[in-house]
Amino acid sequence: MASKAPAKDVPTGSSGLRGFLDTNQQWISLVMRLLLAAMWLKYSVGKLGSPDQNVQSVRNFKILPESMVTPFGYAQPWLELAFGLLLILGLGTRLVALFSALLLLTYIGGIMSLGARGIAISCGCGGSGGMVPAGHTRYTLDVLRDLVFMLPALWLLWKPASKFSAERALLGDPI
Repeated sequence: MASKAPAKDVPTGSSGLRGFLDTNQQWISLVMRLLLAAMWLKYSVGKLGSPDQNVQSVRNFKILPESMVTPFGYAQPWLELAFGLLLILGLGTRLVALFSALLLLTYIGGIMSLGARGIAISCGCGGSGGMVPAGHTRYTLDVLRDLVFMLPALWLLWKPASKFSAERALLGDPI
């Protein structure tokens, strides 16, 4: 007669990885929120210090029409700064995570298009970009980096409630 006791290796209740995630979800979300915030702040600070250089970096991608290059180049670091500050405060976490994921996908698409079109530039992420010799691009690493930064954004879309968030203090747990 077979035993009805659960196998020792099968997690039950609140044990195992699922239990760990459930028990520590708000702490994990805090870490994800701060990681994503740090990334946006790092991206923005170098661009804010040299806005004309950021406009040129945007121009080097040769994607936007010239009439949109300057407005986007000047607005981009401020948007990234706003994302970072909102995430640190924990305000609009799920919405900022959604827009973060969309912006990162846009960056990934832009970087991949550079390689596909044979344009050799440094992406300008975190500050300076510009022309580089053919064969000296880092497109694969840049795409992989942005894919890694997608992970906290996706986690926060799924589980936005976190410790020390102004949103949670003001409105209670998000949906």
